[in-house]
Amino acid sequence: MTQAFSTGLPFLKMHGLGNDFVVLDLRGGLARPDADLVARIADRHQGVGFDQLAGIEDAPDADARLVFWNADGSFSAACGNATRCIARLLMDETGARRLRLRTDHGLLLAEDAGNGLTRVNMGPPVLDWQGVPLARKVDLDHLPIKGDPVATGMGNPHLTFFVPDAEAVDLTVFGPAHEHHPLYPQRTNVEVVQVLSRDEIVLRIWERGTGITLASGSCSCAAVVAAARRGLTDRRVRVNVPGGQLLIDWRDDGVWMEGPTALVFRGTLDPAWLAAGATT
Repeated sequence: MTQAFSTGLPFLKMHGLGNDFVVLDLRGGLARPDADLVARIADRHQGVGFDQLAGIEDAPDADARLVFWNADGSFSAACGNATRCIARLLMDETGARRLRLRTDHGLLLAEDAGNGLTRVNMGPPVLDWQGVPLARKVDLDHLPIKGDPVATGMGNPHLTFFVPDAEAVDLTVFGPAHEHHPLYPQRTNVEVVQVLSRDEIVLRIWERGTGITLASGSCSCAAVVAAARRGLTDRRVRVNVPGGQLLIDWRDDGVWMEGPTALVFRGTLDPAWLAAGATT
């Protein structure tokens, strides 16, 4: 984003179960932020801080187009909780109860689930090695990695481990060690899952390009898909993450995710702050 902002850059801070986002309204042709600005905004000490940044753009074939960035400035094709948050924002803005949202992962349906909850269809999981993507053809249900994990694509790559005690895993070491595994050429999100019953799991998350997060919609979807493929759970599962609980329902038409959202505050990035980091 190279243009000057004489009055600053408006933004929203939102979260879904503690998985937090900065949202930029880019409708009307405002340019996307570059990777450097994304990373500056992500700084929790000198910027705003977020797990992902999301942009809302105009779309000719949908109610809006959504684009996502990780905290390190890299792109992500999908972000489930941010999609739910923005869906709620647009529903409140328009009064609609159902929306069509275009993402790099595809056209996603969102709907008001009642009781303040928002439901989004994240689309079918990607279950071929090239689509995840992986570096070579392997058995996605039993990867040749210590711990016998599962690979899934949800518009972004996932690596899911099943463990007896999710809290016992040191994600500060385990997460980055696997995010950069050579089997994943675009890096990967890492999930550790403890199965409680056929319809409930505990999930802890290391997000690609971000680190440990309190929740993640796409990771929750991938974890349930992996557990169901392994025969460990049914396809409708309550997912307990550090920030709360999501309901994931893997249906014939895609993986539906339901949960709460929150708009925390609206703000404006100061023109002087934006100019201080501008590159020529």
